[in-house]
Amino acid sequence: MTLRKLALLATPLALVVIVLGAFVRLSDAGLGCPDWPGCYGQIDVPQDAGEIARANAAFPERPVDVAKAWIEMIHRYAAAALGLLILAIGALAWRQRREPDAALATALSLVALVLFQGLLGMWTVTLQLKPVVVMAHLLGGFGTLALLWWLILRQTPAAAGWARGEDSRLHRWVFAGLALVVVQVSLGGWTSANYAALACPDFPACQRQWWPEMDFAEAFVMWRGLGVNYEYGVLDNAARTAIHMAHRLGALVVLLYMGWLAVRSACFAAAKKVRIAGAAVGALTLAQVSLGIANVWFYLPMSSALAHNACAILLILALITMGHGLRPAKN
Repeated sequence: MTLRKLALLATPLALVVIVLGAFVRLSDAGLGCPDWPGCYGQIDVPQDAGEIARANAAFPERPVDVAKAWIEMIHRYAAAALGLLILAIGALAWRQRREPDAALATALSLVALVLFQGLLGMWTVTLQLKPVVVMAHLLGGFGTLALLWWLILRQTPAAAGWARGEDSRLHRWVFAGLALVVVQVSLGGWTSANYAALACPDFPACQRQWWPEMDFAEAFVMWRGLGVNYEYGVLDNAARTAIHMAHRLGALVVLLYMGWLAVRSACFAAAKKVRIAGAAVGALTLAQVSLGIANVWFYLPMSSALAHNACAILLILALITMGHGLRPAKN
């Protein structure tokens, strides 16, 4: 088994884990199991009457909700399977560390990140959905998938060396765009973790105003101490509105930047692969913005919200692919 094949196995699983994580958040199942790594002290979900009675006695503050518990545990099982695959990638990369095309640094970074992701998953439960932890867990999932994709690209010679003449100058602009998208994903994670997705139930206005009452100082407090249960949020309307509006303004910045990058790449690049990648970035950006608007107009339907997460992932992968392609090919 090669590194590339292992990464190709792990990449779709990482995508599934991220989407399942979004489903957990949107289903309010983040505390479906009040302990970690098991569920009410078991490796699976309590189901028969005796198991449920024992679980309720052990955790009287959180009676068993079988549906939510299964949503949470399926996510944990998938994440554990992904972790094992990434550990295998790290072990294989270490064995092949002296080979010319070894990707040891990327593989070991993946191992470190997935171990940290495990800790963040634990803290998400033990710190009762603390928003900064939930947001970091989301970013860690995106980072894991991005590193897996980068590893695949590194192991695919045809994925580099697209640049011709003026096209090479796009390299830094693509990675600047990637940084913008990561910031916007962070804002999206903060919006979701603070239950602010519907703080503005209308669009393009917000609460029928262009600039409603907002409390930015309270909205972006990262740490509020220990012992606070953040399920369903703790912020007032003004703070949630500030978070939502920050995410909207970020989306506008991303739309304008990606629009310029897509037009510059798709219409004026010399290399066909750069033009195709630019068109893909433009299409994914428009789809992402449209899904964000749909989330507001239709009051956060599950299908649209999950697609919004998945589209953000695809946009990041498209930018990584484009940025990698604009690098010089290996000799």
